[in-house]
Amino acid sequence: MAGKKKSRPVLSGLVVLGLVATSGYLTVELRKQEEKGVPEITNVGVLDGSDRAGGATKTRDKGGESWSRLENPARSVLRGSDGQVKAVFTDGARTATLTGPARTFTEPSSTSSKVSTTDWVRLMPEPWKNGADKEKWFKDWYAEYESSKEDDLLAISFQYVAGAKQKKDEQGTVYAGDANFGPLNANGAEGGDLRLEQSDFYDYLGVQYPFRDGVIGQPETARARSIDCSGYMRMVFGYRARYPLMSSDESGDGLPRTANGMARSKQGADILPLTGISPEDRPTGIDQLQPGDLVFFKLDTRTKQRLDHVGMVLGYDTEGHLLFVSSREEVNGPTIGDVGGVSRLDGNGYYAKTLRSAKRL
Repeated sequence: MAGKKKSRPVLSGLVVLGLVATSGYLTVELRKQEEKGVPEITNVGVLDGSDRAGGATKTRDKGGESWSRLENPARSVLRGSDGQVKAVFTDGARTATLTGPARTFTEPSSTSSKVSTTDWVRLMPEPWKNGADKEKWFKDWYAEYESSKEDDLLAISFQYVAGAKQKKDEQGTVYAGDANFGPLNANGAEGGDLRLEQSDFYDYLGVQYPFRDGVIGQPETARARSIDCSGYMRMVFGYRARYPLMSSDESGDGLPRTANGMARSKQGADILPLTGISPEDRPTGIDQLQPGDLVFFKLDTRTKQRLDHVGMVLGYDTEGHLLFVSSREEVNGPTIGDVGGVSRLDGNGYYAKTLRSAKRL
């Protein structure tokens, strides 16, 4: 296992410009042209407690709480006696969005953007289906987490950004803290595959990991404290929140190894269905997205039909832009930063233009 992790290097303005200008890996022109057009994002009546979405049906529980059903995607919404949303549960997904205390996520080393939110995203023991609110497993789970301040998926994701403090388990294994994207690529250059991909969560941990299909994940010393974009999602959802993990894109059941495997798997609910990888296949709207959703991008023409980047929706920043967090080589690790392209899903910036699909696990 590598020794104590060094702080992430701070790139100078000239180096950053070099990364942008010479990149053979990420499309230069899109990054040089952060267009100002921002499409209007409309609230569909789920997260503000209203019933503006058509076709909603209500049932009322004891204590004044009420349940309603909404479509696109099919989901159940729980409201309190005051009519405000308490939770959203999507058919076929294990991630649930609960309303809780307000929090603010910031990354001052890479961006001035701030996400203030009352959304808490948690993993349920079973996928949601209409009527699950009457089942014992859900009643037990909801009673435990309704008012819980235990780390959720959003909090966990920020435990790997620049400057995050290390956390150790009882065995002394560092399971959280400032993460790298991957080791330097001996054949790469600034702006062109500078860092190696393929660092999974067990590389970060520096310990063997037994997958359920019998494969043993073997960490590489050179990849200690490193997680690439899909490895980061597997760390947050899998190792930390205990969503099942595949050992590859082909073996086992659960969350596949790569961004492409995740996007094309049958896990969860497709919120923005994948229709293709060309610029014309960019989703026409993103108002269905909510915190915790996985978002998938097509960045590199060399990967042909494969999607090659994945992140997680964090929420709306204080300027009204929908942000996501992902692990990237430009800042050497997880970020909501602006280096190499702002982390916005709305508008016409680099990542907004390369978005192709989204999934709710």
